[in-house]
This record gives sequence, C-alpha cells and structure tokens, in this order.
Amino acid sequence: MKLADDCFVHDKDRLRHDEALTILREQMKPIAETETITLDLANGRILARDIIAPRNIPAFDNSAVDGYAFSHADFEPTGGFFPLTTRIAAGDTYDVELPSFSAARIFTGARMPIGAETVAMQEDCEAHEQDGSKFVAIPSGLKKGANCRLAGEDVSEGECVAKAGLKLRPQDLAAIASTGTNELEVYKPLEVGLLSSGNEILRPDQAFEQGKVYDANHFMLGGLLGSLNVNITDLGVSPDDETQVQTLLKNSASKFDIIISTGGASKGEEDYFVDALSKLGKCHLWQLAVKPGRPMSFGQIDETVVFTLPGNPVAAFVCFLLYVRPCIETLNGGGWRTPQRHQIPAGFSLKSKPDRREFLRGFINTDENGNATAMKFDRDGSGLITGLRQSSGLIEIPEEMTSLEKGERINFIPFNELGI
Repeated sequence: MKLADDCFVHDKDRLRHDEALTILREQMKPIAETETITLDLANGRILARDIIAPRNIPAFDNSAVDGYAFSHADFEPTGGFFPLTTRIAAGDTYDVELPSFSAARIFTGARMPIGAETVAMQEDCEAHEQDGSKFVAIPSGLKKGANCRLAGEDVSEGECVAKAGLKLRPQDLAAIASTGTNELEVYKPLEVGLLSSGNEILRPDQAFEQGKVYDANHFMLGGLLGSLNVNITDLGVSPDDETQVQTLLKNSASKFDIIISTGGASKGEEDYFVDALSKLGKCHLWQLAVKPGRPMSFGQIDETVVFTLPGNPVAAFVCFLLYVRPCIETLNGGGWRTPQRHQIPAGFSLKSKPDRREFLRGFINTDENGNATAMKFDRDGSGLITGLRQSSGLIEIPEEMTSLEKGERINFIPFNELGI
C-alpha cells in the first residue's frame, strides 16, 4: 500500500506534538515488499506473516531434571521406596508404560512414561541394588506433577508464536525454531538516501575552513538508521542552490523509498528544499510547537517519502526519534510503536513557555539509598552535541506545564525505548 498524496495535510500554523503524531500514525502505511529467508538470516528483520505453532510445544510430557519418574498416587503405599523397572533417555522415541508401584530412571528432556506424572531429582534420592534388582528411595514432600513439563506448556497447537510486524529478536528466533519452521516471510529493507544541505558543510575528510562546520548530522543519522531495517546510501552534501537541490531530489526520488535531509527545512533565503520539494511533488512544511524542533518538512515525490530535518544536531536527533523513526518502522511493516515513559521525580526546577512541548536531554541519578531522580543537561542549545552524549534519555515537559518544581514527577523516555 502506497501513501496518499495528502497524507501530511493539516490546517494549523503550528502543530502540537500529539497532533503531528496523530496525522502521521493515521496515514502511514507499509510500503516495503516481502521476501522469504531462512531462520539463520532473520535476526533483526521484520516478520511479514504470522508463525503458527503446528503442534504443542513441548510436543510431549517430559522430565525437567535428571531423576526418577513415578505416579504420585503410588507414593504413600510404597513409602517412597520403588523398584526401578525401566530407563528413559532424552531422544528415546518409543512409548514406555510404567508398571504400578514402580519408578523409571529418567533424564532431562526425556518423555514421561505412561502412568507417571511426577519426577524426583536424582540428588534428592538414594539408589540401591539388592539381589540383582535396583531400587530407589524417594523423599517425602514432592507435590504431584513436580519436575514434569507438560505438553503444550510453552505453546499450544494453533497458537500464534510470532505475529507479523514483529522485529525479530534472538528469543523470537528460538521460539520460531521450536516450531520446526526454517523459512519465513519478512519485509525487505527499505532504501534510504541520506542527504546533508548547506554551503557551510564539510565532511570529516576535508580540510577545515573558517565559517565552515563539519557534518555531524550525517553520521548521527546514519547511526540512528542502523537499528532499522533499511539500506543507507550517502547522497553527499547539497549546496545552497535551488537548481542543484531540485536536480538532486529529482534524480534520487526514483531510486529510494525514503530520502532524509538535514538543513533547508525552514523558509530562509538560503533554504531551497521546501520550494524544490513543492515543485517536484508534495511538500507540507510543519512548524511544530516543540522544542527542539520547530521547522520540519514532510512530503513525497511520486512514491518516495521525503523527510527534511532541522540543521541543528540536537533538533535533528530529537525530531528523528520522535517522528521519523516511527514512520520508517511503519513504512517497513513494523507498525507504529509508542515509546514507554517512566514517571520519575525531577531533580531540578524550571520555567517553561505555555503551548509548547519540550524534550530536554537528561539522565537518571540514583543516590546511595536507591532513590532515582531525573536530571537535565545544564545547557539548552540545540547545537550542543555534548548534551546528547551525556544523556540517557529525554525529559518530556508537556504544553500545559509552565513551571516545574524539584521533586515533581515528570516523564522520562529512555533512549533504549527509541532504538538507541
């Protein structure tokens, strides 16, 4: 399913954070195609089709320990002293029927014999041999069903083991492998073109010049994209020239599913991306009631989605995490995921402007008594990369909050909730 041409349309001068998310969440649809791969290649990929258990897991009742299997109903009459009548190892495929008032020597993972539902651990038992016969003494106190794993205890036949849209983790691969499934349908990685903008931008392999800055955004965004199911192509640095910007966008649109640029998102005299995008396709310039952030543009050229982020590194970082990342996850079949927030007492106080949501760089401080407080980076400039490095998450200040007192609870969003 491709995007609608009007997917970013709105009728407000400045969008609140929640309004922007609602528009994006309602309109973004998966655009990635699918492919079939083997399980050994599936870690980190996004599942495109549900995996259904073809049988119970485990498929049969089995012992959870090395020990002795017996019927709990036979325990009292024998006083816990059983003759050993059989031995069952893991991997034995035949059925074993246990005679009444006897026990079976059994090993971890082995099928339970018919007529037994309880296993005593070998270290709790005493084995004996008399006149060529073997016996075992089992201590009292074991509950019926102890140390026995039941068929279907983990997963029942017909149960969904992994749902389409899931980003596969090692534990998910283990669950899928336990069904005997080796091939699965996943979404193909999206092709992303990453572009920087501005006459002032240098790449790190270029000699420094006064008035120029090195391109921190390219490498930051490349790293952030690295945790997503995408292939990244470096489109280089575009100069502040309308013709060159338009040519670059036009040539790139046919090659990529998504283009992400930094800089040129506002309406300054040297910002050409908005006009170029409008001429080539659809551009929806957003002024967000968010700090850091504000100027962003979203749009598309034919079926290519274009995100233009602010040029300041902190603003680009925050806007990518809050808006672009969930869009890419949705476009790639993973669905929209809302990051979990943790309410933590603030270790600082501040004043905030109304009708604007702020996302402060912060970290959790834990005292000697284990009490946690949210602390903010002490400087607010959106060009200060140090604040990103010293932080472990974002502190969220809602629009209606004009002052925050130390000790008040606020929302803290850990970076690991945002894919970092």
